[in-house]
Order: sequence, then C-alpha cells, then structure tokens
Amino acid sequence: MDLAEFNRLPADDARGVLRPCLDVDRWIDAIVDARPLTDLDSATAASRSAAPLTTAEIDAAMSHHPRIGEKAKGESAEAAHSSREQAGLGTLEADVQSQLAEGNAAYEARFDRVFLIRAAGRTPGEVLSALQRRMDNTAEEETAEVGQQLIQIAELRLEGILS
Repeated sequence: MDLAEFNRLPADDARGVLRPCLDVDRWIDAIVDARPLTDLDSATAASRSAAPLTTAEIDAAMSHHPRIGEKAKGESAEAAHSSREQAGLGTLEADVQSQLAEGNAAYEARFDRVFLIRAAGRTPGEVLSALQRRMDNTAEEETAEVGQQLIQIAELRLEGILS
C-alpha cells in the first residue's frame, strides 16, 4: 500500500492497517489523525508525537512480541512482522542461542516481561550486548527503553506498510 492509498482509507480501515505495527490506540490515533500524510517523515513525526508510551500501553503491546531469538507463534500480521525482523539475525549459533535463552530468562526474572529490542539491523552480538547492558537498568529506565524500542519497531513496520 502506498501513502496516497493509506490517506484515502476510512479511519477504521486505517486503524486496522496500523494495529499490527503497534497495538496502542493512542499511537494509532495519532497517525490516523495526522492524515493526510505527505511522506514517511510525516508518518514518523506522527508516531513520535505519541511517545512516550505509558506503562499500561507497553504492557498491552508486549503481549504480541516473542522472545528475541524465538520464532513468533501463529499466523497473525504481528507474527509475520516479528519473523521478518528477527530474520536479520540469521541462524543463531548454538552458543549465541544459549546465551540469548539464559539472558531472556534472567531478564524476565528481573523485569517480569520478555526482553524486547528492535532486532532489524542488529547483529546477534549487538542484541546480546544490549541485553547485558539493560540488565543494569532500573525498572523505570527499562520501561522507558522498552517503550522506545516499541516505537522503533512500529516505525519500521509502518515504513514497510507505506512503501
């Protein structure tokens, strides 16, 4: 779908297109309400106008994200997006897979949620490094970082939809 087609959609249809990017009504409404969008930069600006995400919005949006290094379950649009995004990590070597699994478990024990990072454009080493660094975050710092990662993921998905 191109930008002109997205701009012509009825509001409810546009919301349906955006929901797999980030299932946060306030974020979706910010983009729908900013139409007509003139270019991808205007879509990104509308996206960022909804930041920062609240803790409740983050918690709701996180229900759609698999653990990093694990294949998304199901055939939803969110699962397809996640599979494409993590494909850039390639086939993980056994030791990297093991480190990610251990890191995910430690992260979940510490923060009570799955570790989320924009995987697209990152190497497995960069993901592991970020995971290790973020283990030192306070709960508040980590919530803010998760919100930023959700917005980054949403913007990549949005760009893919509108290109």
